[in-house]
Amino acid sequence: MKIKLLSSFIVLASLFFLGCSEDLNNEATMGRLTVHLTDAPFPYDMISEANVTIFKVDARYKGDSMEGDENNDDEGNSFIVLMEEERDFNLLNLTNGITETLADIEVPAGSYDLIRIYVKGVNVVLNDGRTFDLKVPSGEQTGIKVFVKPSINVSGEISSDLLLDFDVSRSFIPKGNIDNISGITGFNFKPVIKASNMSFAGTLSGLVSTKMDNDEIVGLENAMLYVYETGTMEEEPFKTGATDENGNYTIMGLNAGSYDVMVELDGYETQIIEEVTIVAGNKIIQDFDLVPVP
Repeated sequence: MKIKLLSSFIVLASLFFLGCSEDLNNEATMGRLTVHLTDAPFPYDMISEANVTIFKVDARYKGDSMEGDENNDDEGNSFIVLMEEERDFNLLNLTNGITETLADIEVPAGSYDLIRIYVKGVNVVLNDGRTFDLKVPSGEQTGIKVFVKPSINVSGEISSDLLLDFDVSRSFIPKGNIDNISGITGFNFKPVIKASNMSFAGTLSGLVSTKMDNDEIVGLENAMLYVYETGTMEEEPFKTGATDENGNYTIMGLNAGSYDVMVELDGYETQIIEEVTIVAGNKIIQDFDLVPVP
């Protein structure tokens, strides 16, 4: 079976802060930020593990400013350390709404618009037992930079949550002949991570199924979902996902708005549902009924 590396990893989060830069006022108003890590669904037919070690996370503090400058992500800005300990994650364990908290700590109130994630120890384990250690382009030295749009604002009244979505399908690129497991010769690691301010984001969930000849409804495993901002299906999907063994799926961290959703599975006709509306703070249910290819 041809492998499709199409899921989001999803990484998620509610912000976490362990310390702050020396130039910040120690008497500044504090607020709570929680960070969770997650992965979107990922095909299991050939891959058993997609591992990464995160050893540091920090965030750019903008004070009262709500917007940052992507062309100036380091110089002249204060970075607050959110987490600084080695933690190992198999991203394939973080699927369909399962998240892992990276940190839950008080941080100076204000706006944060950039996260830096420092990673090492990245590897992929195939079902045949082979392990491929992957090179990390810059994540170990300078951190993987993830911009937060819109910026997340932390106040002293409520907890603020940030979701880091690690797109596995676009981050782990297979090499060799991927039509079968023996043809895979390695992977390239090109990390793609989206940050979602959960104050402005919602969740898409549902069942992908088919109707049998006896009218029994059966969930379909490893159906691939592609979520596009409405009218952008000619571009890269905003997020991707896949169904579990029962045909269920959950895609978190979708900014409020309208999306076109496409579902594909070998042996079934592709289905597209347009203008699915995501509401901030809500779970939207959208089921799909696939028809077998004649």
